[in-house]
Amino acid sequence: MDYLKRKIDAYLDNWFSDKNKKPLIIKGARQIGKTKSIRVFAAKHYENVIEINFIESPKFKKILEDGYGADEIVKNISRIEPGFSFVPGKTLLFFDEVQAYPDIATSLKFFAQDGRFDVICSGSLLGINYKQIESVSVGYKEDYEMYSMDFEEFLWARGYDDSLKKDLLSHMVEGKALNDVTMDTMTSLFLDYVILGGMPEVVTRYFETNSFSGTQELQKQIINAYREDIKKYAAGVDQVRIARVFDSVPVQLAKDNKKFQISKVASGARFHDYGACVDWLVDAGIIKKCYCLNFPELPLKGNYDDTKFKLYFGDTGLLTAMLDDESQEDLRANKNLGVYKGAIYESIVGEALYKQGYGLYYYKREDGTLEEDFFIRDTENLIPLEVKARKGRSQSMRNLIYNDKYSDIKWGIKLSLNNIGLDNNICTFPYFCGFLLKEWVAAKDKKLFKS
Repeated sequence: MDYLKRKIDAYLDNWFSDKNKKPLIIKGARQIGKTKSIRVFAAKHYENVIEINFIESPKFKKILEDGYGADEIVKNISRIEPGFSFVPGKTLLFFDEVQAYPDIATSLKFFAQDGRFDVICSGSLLGINYKQIESVSVGYKEDYEMYSMDFEEFLWARGYDDSLKKDLLSHMVEGKALNDVTMDTMTSLFLDYVILGGMPEVVTRYFETNSFSGTQELQKQIINAYREDIKKYAAGVDQVRIARVFDSVPVQLAKDNKKFQISKVASGARFHDYGACVDWLVDAGIIKKCYCLNFPELPLKGNYDDTKFKLYFGDTGLLTAMLDDESQEDLRANKNLGVYKGAIYESIVGEALYKQGYGLYYYKREDGTLEEDFFIRDTENLIPLEVKARKGRSQSMRNLIYNDKYSDIKWGIKLSLNNIGLDNNICTFPYFCGFLLKEWVAAKDKKLFKS
């Protein structure tokens, strides 16, 4: 497989067509396919591509010695590498691994004002020093956050086109059950996706061999690379603490109470010492925070306790690769996602939500049993979203829908292994439809719900 189609492809094409485009910064965790996507785009649109990787070629870290202007930088690049050709209007400057040289961001303002060359910056840990980058380039750049492959991109890699997505979405909008062939095929593919995750190298290996052979080893290599990044880019004592948080995520997701507890990370651990370590991993794109709402009502932003949260991996395949050996064997041999007490179900739903642009929120009432896994919203309603590993009644969701105390909630969504259905203002969808929730929310027919 030469190249896996990605959603960033269309974004980059639109960026290229914009006559007033600004330099572009592409953020995202390591090994999600940023560099490959940019190279494929660049080969299609430019006669000249100047690619500079500040890790592989640290000699280019001197290109700012004469200032931040386009002329000075182009001159210094040409001195180091005289074979590069700079043709106005036909040249892309691609600065890669810019986390190793964030000062280059200061030049974006001058390239934007100059206008002769298009510029893309990319890096795997940009979030960590992004405030510095933002302060020197605000107003003179565009940003794009890239993730590992979502389920739709996985289906593209399998050979499906957009007709499958349209069919699934139409069934969701109509509340109409899918036939057995679609349910069986999609469920099987989705379970494979959950086990593999969305790292392009892992997905490519799977489709080339038509098996899981070698995929676990690739996942573990990525996990080890993350640990090396922590050693390389985190300062001092924080290295050890960040690594402890990283290793604690799958362990804490395995608990019935999945709220992340700093006290469980290490003996005597306190939020004061570890809170910034959690944020380091979030900024690196490695994990995602799901905040506990103060009360299930709109608005969502600002209505949460920033000391109470659950943590999920940015790629669920990496979670499955960090399970204990027995759970991994059960998962790959029997596709048993019930391992780790439903943690994998929750993680893959959280992943589907943030890859659609949703913030992650949950609710658990301290003085009772009422709790809900996630919340999203439309223009008028707060929508509880329940993750069901097994069949069962959604008692908390019913309480939220039918109790006048929760006036912003009129209906809810349940994701499970079951087919599409609607019962008492609760829409049930199979897990593999999770990547379509944002489009469904926008297209749904309000007449489906009782007022």
